[in-house]
Amino acid sequence: MEGDFIKINKWLYPLSFLYGMGVNLRNQLFDWEMLPSRSYNVPVISIGNITVGGTGKTPHTEYLIKLLQKDFQVAVLSRGYKRKSKGFVLAAPDTPMSKIGDEPYQMKQKYPHVHVAVDADRRNGIEQLCAPNITPEVEVVLLDDAYQHRYVKPGINILLVDYHRMIGEDALLPAGRLREPERGKNRANIVIITKCPRDIKPMDYRIISKQIDLFPYQKLYFSTLTYGKLTPLGHPSDDSDTRTLNSLGKDEKVLLLTGIASPQQLLHDLEQYTPHIETVTFPDHHAFTAKDLATIKQRFEQMGEGKKLIITTEKDATRLINHPQLDETLKASIYILPVEIEFLQGQQESFNEKIIGYVRANSRNSILHQDKDANRS
Repeated sequence: MEGDFIKINKWLYPLSFLYGMGVNLRNQLFDWEMLPSRSYNVPVISIGNITVGGTGKTPHTEYLIKLLQKDFQVAVLSRGYKRKSKGFVLAAPDTPMSKIGDEPYQMKQKYPHVHVAVDADRRNGIEQLCAPNITPEVEVVLLDDAYQHRYVKPGINILLVDYHRMIGEDALLPAGRLREPERGKNRANIVIITKCPRDIKPMDYRIISKQIDLFPYQKLYFSTLTYGKLTPLGHPSDDSDTRTLNSLGKDEKVLLLTGIASPQQLLHDLEQYTPHIETVTFPDHHAFTAKDLATIKQRFEQMGEGKKLIITTEKDATRLINHPQLDETLKASIYILPVEIEFLQGQQESFNEKIIGYVRANSRNSILHQDKDANRS
């Protein structure tokens, strides 16, 4: 049920109060236009949250990429968390993960024809992506994790809220995981309740809709996670060695290896396929060390004989696949589990139309796209 992953450290409330004063002042300065927010002549869609990590930004961003890339030249701009570079970096197919960060690297590898760039200064990043001498053909920019970056005024602001961690039941940092007060949701054009159970009851839809309490100009959607085929880390492009989660035997042992913000949902979902799951968890965006890899190998060996494998996420795989100290024997036992999203309540068509309609209406090449649509009809 919603709220079941929330943990609040009440003894930190005084610090949360001080933090909230600073955040509220900053937001007021933007609301009063004493701090500037800039719009652009290219469609800009922001995907973010008001909690710290774990709401499913990457699979939702990838959903938008797949939705738009057939008709538009898409660019993704991220901060590039924990990268070992500074300033604006436009990813090439051979750009190392360390230079752009794990999530941008993942998206560039999966969607090589999409422009993926990183820049902590999102205004500069958008200007670079729209520059005639860099990527002049860009028709839409997706801002990854930029809900609090108010110096940019996106055309569509998408707020993601974890079903298991409703923002109305959480608290500000550091007592809880809210980056800003709940009323920050008012800036969103679209709110998506993510990680919903597939069998969510109609009553739950109504309860959440009332609880989230949106304005008429805002649209509420519900999404759930879906999983692709397990792919071997050693040769991820080889489809012949993939397997489905349904192929996991009830006697098969799984070591779930994660370095993500909220692994609880993944663990819960995998338990539907096999009861024999052990976990090795690291912090979000964790850079694996030789000691970490030795620990993983030891834990895997301690699981004994018989059928067993290691399952990890796509994001973690970006930090493992080229690791010079990853044992080849261990590598052969690691499988990547892709994650996608699916809209519930038959909302997919409505969401798609809203996004595509906005991009077509505001694209620098909108007349060309109108002609293209006319030719299709």
